[in-house]
Amino acid sequence: MVQVTVSTTAALTIPLWGDLVAVGIGSLQGAMFASGFRDRRLDLLGVAIIGVATGVGGGLLRDLFLNVTPVALQSNWYLPATVVAALLGMLLVRLFRRLDPLITFLDALTIGLFGAIGASKALSLGLPEVPAIFVGVVAAVGGSILRDVLLSLPIALMHVGSLYAVAAGAGTVVLVVLIDLGVPLSIAAILCVVVTLIIRLLAVRFGWSLPEQRELGRLPRVRWPLLARRPAETHVDERTDTGAIPRYRIDKPDADTDV
Repeated sequence: MVQVTVSTTAALTIPLWGDLVAVGIGSLQGAMFASGFRDRRLDLLGVAIIGVATGVGGGLLRDLFLNVTPVALQSNWYLPATVVAALLGMLLVRLFRRLDPLITFLDALTIGLFGAIGASKALSLGLPEVPAIFVGVVAAVGGSILRDVLLSLPIALMHVGSLYAVAAGAGTVVLVVLIDLGVPLSIAAILCVVVTLIIRLLAVRFGWSLPEQRELGRLPRVRWPLLARRPAETHVDERTDTGAIPRYRIDKPDADTDV
């Protein structure tokens, strides 16, 4: 007999105007990002598509993973709000670049908020803790992934840079752990947003990033005295390494030596 566990965790919800402001900020930043690629020659429709994808992309991916109707498609307000924000970001890009610290702060705030909403929604639908954290991170950074895909760019969060996805992941882990410990959802969500905000802003300020991928430099060689073959007499005991493959220097006989 299969036992079905019903989750008692409620999903975090915010007022419609707050959600619209959050997706608008994402759309604005997506349009500002796209404006830096003049060689792509985006028209107004292209900018609008980039804005919509960046603003509501995380929520769309979240709801697709959870097999529910996307929230952005349940209201008439989301798509127009993201389009207007994208066009404003394109037209007033110089003004908004002067407000870059404020935009960065609001963006960090929104990824923490989206992460909390995504993770709590996943928990409310009965997902275990680890998948709920994954859904929360996707909800937080999914818009930037769709933006880069539409612009045919390498996905930024997969490369060395400020800790965008890591900040969202740390925040959602805090949320899920606190909910498991019985902390009220509102307090857990606030701490999730605060942790995400602090990590993201410190990463931008001090240029923190994860180490670049690399292999282990030199591994110690395991020697088996009974099984190792003796080197040929023409080999010199001293050897030089090229990193992983050892090379032996061979002494050649002198040319004037009689055979």
